[in-house]
Amino acid sequence: MWNIIFFATKMKKEKDLYKELVPLMSCIDYTVSKESYELLMNPMYHMMVTLPVPSDLENYYKSEDYISHTNASKSIFDKLYQGVRKYTLQKKLVLINSFNSSDKKLLDIGSGTGDFLSTCKNKGWNVFGVEPSKEARKISENKDVKAVTDLSLLKEDNFDVITLWHVLEHVENLLEYIEILKSKLKPKGVLIIAVPNYNSFDANYYKEYWAAFDVPRHLWHFSQESIKKLFSQVYMKVDKTIPMKFDSYYVSMLSEKYKSGRNKFLKAFYIGFLSNLKAKSTSEYSSLIYVIKNT
Repeated sequence: MWNIIFFATKMKKEKDLYKELVPLMSCIDYTVSKESYELLMNPMYHMMVTLPVPSDLENYYKSEDYISHTNASKSIFDKLYQGVRKYTLQKKLVLINSFNSSDKKLLDIGSGTGDFLSTCKNKGWNVFGVEPSKEARKISENKDVKAVTDLSLLKEDNFDVITLWHVLEHVENLLEYIEILKSKLKPKGVLIIAVPNYNSFDANYYKEYWAAFDVPRHLWHFSQESIKKLFSQVYMKVDKTIPMKFDSYYVSMLSEKYKSGRNKFLKAFYIGFLSNLKAKSTSEYSSLIYVIKNT
């Protein structure tokens, strides 16, 4: 009986994410299908929702242009992405090393081609990964980093640190997933979430062309308020936020291409620079890292 009540309560929570939605704009999937999707605001959570959600969503990741699952370095965008990733890997390592982690047990969800976990493993971390892409897992295994396809298949728990680098926006059953994340952490464990911020200057400038909307792969579009509210419901608190300053440049380069059909590097660089400059006073950077702890 209690299991039925718990399940019904959980489903009601998920439905809250789709209540009283206010239409905002239409966006096109520039990466794969060229289909149009709607962005709607959930005022209760200060969060945007992508609708409809394709029943075959996994097919929308099958593109050579979707470089988070590859080590591609073909175009200027790819080379920029890969170059910045090498730098940010070290910054991420410094961040997780700053926590008092007794067992140094790390889970990276959306571990991709394994670069982050490989970097951490070489520095003494006991690493685990979750990655649905078969192609990405193959590349990861060549770096001696293995990953399971889904979080439900991972038997391990009691992690010191769990990281999701631009992953939470892809999760379908969001509230349920957040509860699972909490259950996988040690009582004093740390959750690190990196997501785009639709309140940034570059998001407001490019509007429906903003590349970080990335419909339909990004199902949710977060603000600082939405992250705080979502995690407060499982008694977790945002301890601090860290800007991802490179994201404004990369996202602006893609957005400018979507908007004009051309690679306007100087214009994109200017918008990215302006976004970071304005965020110094507003804290609304293009992407933010949230360090979240149990309360």
